[in-house]
Amino acid sequence: MNTSVTFWGTRGTIPTPGPHTIRHGGNTACVEVRDASGHLVILDAGTGIRSLGNRLQGRAKPGVGVRADIIVSHAHWDHIQGLPYFAPFFVKGNTLTVWGPKQGEVGMGDILKTLMQPVVFPVPLEALAATLEVRHVDAEPIAAHGCTITAMRVRHPSVTLGYRLTFPDGKSLVYVTDDELGLGGQYEVPSDWRRRFVEFIGGTDLLIHDAMYTPEEYQRYAGWGHSTYVEAVELAVEAGAKRLALFHHEPEHSDAVLDEITDRAREVAAQRNGRLEIIAAAEGLQVTL
Repeated sequence: MNTSVTFWGTRGTIPTPGPHTIRHGGNTACVEVRDASGHLVILDAGTGIRSLGNRLQGRAKPGVGVRADIIVSHAHWDHIQGLPYFAPFFVKGNTLTVWGPKQGEVGMGDILKTLMQPVVFPVPLEALAATLEVRHVDAEPIAAHGCTITAMRVRHPSVTLGYRLTFPDGKSLVYVTDDELGLGGQYEVPSDWRRRFVEFIGGTDLLIHDAMYTPEEYQRYAGWGHSTYVEAVELAVEAGAKRLALFHHEPEHSDAVLDEITDRAREVAAQRNGRLEIIAAAEGLQVTL
């Protein structure tokens, strides 16, 4: 059995359920990663994590708790708003670790407590039945169950991290959900960031990257912390990625628009080298590394 990647939420900014987003989905960012032994890593906790949690709890065997590492890229709403509705939090015997970056002096634990304050949610963080640990991501690799995870800060408002997951068989994936590859915005990254970022991605089997805008839209939203599909393709080609998943879809982009964007992205890839495989992330889509 190979490592599998399943998309549970692919949308950016705000959930957009409705008839125009049925195929690609309207839930915000959440990706399930399972290695060959079944170890579970969850990338981000947008609204898509609710359905994932229901699936996990529904399939849990009696006496065998759910165990998972939840890796949060940053604390903007669309990446954490599903956490209070994650069913495994409320079941004794489950063991869950939430990882994420500090925002200045504000730790991830404090962020989660705020998310579940009684004024906005009826169950406080301290009352969860599962065993929960909250840990901060720093320069040291995360030794998750089944893989090693390294992090790199990317160009987005607030402290936002991209992650590279490397598995014992040598396969890897890179997850970068919010990242501005264009020249807009001022971010606290070093001058050689692009070179280091290309090395960070280097040859990955699957790059999941922000492709929120068309080039025309980016002219209006430069500095907002997101990329175009053209920039995502060019980055993937430069870094030698084998497959690119366009991710963090713009809320107003319908399924038909995303189909058109995917076709255009493939045309760009064909002009560059013709070997990069491109998919548009969609809820329920599963890919194998």
